[in-house]
Amino acid sequence: MKGTSLSRRKLTIAGIVQGVGFRPEVYRIALAHQLSGYVCNHSDGVTIEVQGPASSINAFTDALRHSPPPLARIDRFDYEDVELRANCHKFVIEQTLAKKNAIVVVPTDKSCCADCLAEINQPDNRHFQYPFTNCTNCGPRYSLITNLPYDRPQTSLANFGLCMACHDSYHNPLDRRYHAQPVSCPTCGPHLTLLNADAQPIAEKTAALTECIGYIKQGKIVAIKGLGGFHLVCDASNHDAVEQLRIRKQRPSKPLAVMVPDASYAQQLVIGNQQEWQQLQSLERPIVLMRKNGDTTSLLSPLVAPDIDKLGVFLPYTPLHHLLLDGLGSAIVATSANLSGEPVIIDAKEIFSKLGHVVDYVLDHNREIINACDDSVVQLINDKPQVLRLARGYAPLSFAIDKPIKQTLLAVGAQQKNTLAFAFDHNIFVSPHIGDLFSVEAEVYFDNTIDTFKRLYRLQPNWVIHDKHPDYAPSKWSERLQQSQPSVKRLSLQHHYAHVLSVMAINQISTPVLGISFDGTGLGDDGSLWGGEALIADCHQYQHIAGLQPFKLIGAEQAIKDPRRVVIALLLSGRRSLDAQYQSLPCFNEYSPLLINNLCKLHQAASHGVMTSSMGRLFDAVACVLGLITTTQYEGQAGMLLEAAANQATQATPLTLNCSNGKWKSADLFQQIVKLLVSEPPSKQLTNNIAAGFMQAIGHAVLAIAQQHAHLPVALCGGVFQNRYLSEFTLTLLLQQQINVLDSGLIPVNDAGISLGQIWYGIHNHKITPE
Repeated sequence: MKGTSLSRRKLTIAGIVQGVGFRPEVYRIALAHQLSGYVCNHSDGVTIEVQGPASSINAFTDALRHSPPPLARIDRFDYEDVELRANCHKFVIEQTLAKKNAIVVVPTDKSCCADCLAEINQPDNRHFQYPFTNCTNCGPRYSLITNLPYDRPQTSLANFGLCMACHDSYHNPLDRRYHAQPVSCPTCGPHLTLLNADAQPIAEKTAALTECIGYIKQGKIVAIKGLGGFHLVCDASNHDAVEQLRIRKQRPSKPLAVMVPDASYAQQLVIGNQQEWQQLQSLERPIVLMRKNGDTTSLLSPLVAPDIDKLGVFLPYTPLHHLLLDGLGSAIVATSANLSGEPVIIDAKEIFSKLGHVVDYVLDHNREIINACDDSVVQLINDKPQVLRLARGYAPLSFAIDKPIKQTLLAVGAQQKNTLAFAFDHNIFVSPHIGDLFSVEAEVYFDNTIDTFKRLYRLQPNWVIHDKHPDYAPSKWSERLQQSQPSVKRLSLQHHYAHVLSVMAINQISTPVLGISFDGTGLGDDGSLWGGEALIADCHQYQHIAGLQPFKLIGAEQAIKDPRRVVIALLLSGRRSLDAQYQSLPCFNEYSPLLINNLCKLHQAASHGVMTSSMGRLFDAVACVLGLITTTQYEGQAGMLLEAAANQATQATPLTLNCSNGKWKSADLFQQIVKLLVSEPPSKQLTNNIAAGFMQAIGHAVLAIAQQHAHLPVALCGGVFQNRYLSEFTLTLLLQQQINVLDSGLIPVNDAGISLGQIWYGIHNHKITPE
């Protein structure tokens, strides 16, 4: 470069730029443009300085901005020209620099890449059949990180020294394993151990996997340690094995997820469009809910997903899963290893203590899982992904915002499907799925997740935003925190408003929207349980403009488990007792006339139940009166069964959900359905047509109120909108009328999105007087 005018430029880049091959890519681009200088990681992201001709520096800058590594995400890209340095003749990758406050984005766990998959299938490769093969472009990240910056000493691989071959790959900037922190091979890395029911090791390494495959073929149930936790696994085609799993785990009917060897195998089980197949094969490898492909009993036990027309399928996402499925050549049930309502288990000792009665064998390994992370679940709504469980591959979910936040905010989410959210500087982070906070173990997991984010980002929250319900575990946690740290300020937020705000947040808007929030329950402003609400909301306040006409939950929680009580409440609207024709409805076959009479009396008593406007409970009642359920065995069961029935409808029954004085007439809609049931001969087709008509009536009611506020974008949120039939029908109606509907993106519309809504409110209101 003698005789050429030189320049020097400093670039500071933030986002997902660590653990994704960013520095070696910078190195390669710098060499390609014959630039000198350096690149280094630090707690804010990546800093680069390049020196050379101005034209080369400009070309370098453009290449890096527009062609980063495939797993990278650039949130901020700043640069400035700086003074030249003497004796700068080559480009180097410098050691990581630690800074006080980290704002680098923690990378998510990614599925095994094509290169690594090819290596584990090559007999002459040192990674042949090695179940922990990974590189810069794939493998564990969040699940094994202990601290930032993301370097090997701060992962669960810290105690595994590198053999000479791995050492050379790790330190070669032109190797795809350069600074891939989990890099290892059979010589120096983790290994498998197969344990019997007495927790005694019976096989190691390759033999452990071989024997495990044999036991699964024999119909045994095996707990297998994966990326972010254990799965309970059995042969999905073995009816007896699936039945045993359900009996032992006390999970009588809730659908089970199925892992299949490849997309070709999946096509024998499910049908889908191009977008669904792309989602199934994406880097995130989520569980994708797809329509069953007719009769699959030759490949799948009918007990895997009974009575519904969809199946949760996913592909192998680690080398271990690939080797397992290759050896089996068939589908497996792969459901999260946990007790009902508790977090996924990450340690073999806990498998034996809590699920020892469930498993026959445990396939363990000695790469510690630092941060549990369950499988993500998605479905496609109008060809766009809707995330139902935010976890592996997607979470921690992060995005940048334009204006910096000077204080640290923590949102603690909802009681069910809990997630957490942090906001500081230019960043918002949403944690992976934590779950329902009804057990000590779940609350410990909640605490541990908060500690993880505080540790990774060296944070102490100044503000905590929580649900308005005082008895929710996160609300109580917030109160205890403030008692122990009086300087921490709190804000409370109404549940359904938070739902709407979550959709606003993912779209980064603060101006008014029309929010339609349909779910199970949430404490309303009037002390009743809301769940079928229409709000006009911005980031500061909301106006309640419509809601379902409230009805009584006779016996409160009992009515959630036994929707026949909700049926009675809806039939009693305007009545004191049930006519004989109503008492003879098939859903009451197991109820005596005396019990029905007593429940009618309880309906009149103010002390025996609570009022609700819950759309979720209305779904329960409709599914019950149509004979699809008697009691609720798992959350969302009524919606799934109604969706399956509606998909078989020949012609939707005309039904209407009228609105008067801001109240949708829920009892009137329900009684329209019951009159049809008592006046027409019962048939499966009638049930299917009514199910379709019921959800279409709701869709038309949403359209009617949206047309009254057509200048506002619409946010459809709440767990009820996980019903694909309802969502797609409603979206089609709105879009046909050219009404703008906000996309929920990667944030779940169920309660997992609540924390993001809370944090969005906190960002815009944390300077107001707290409670």
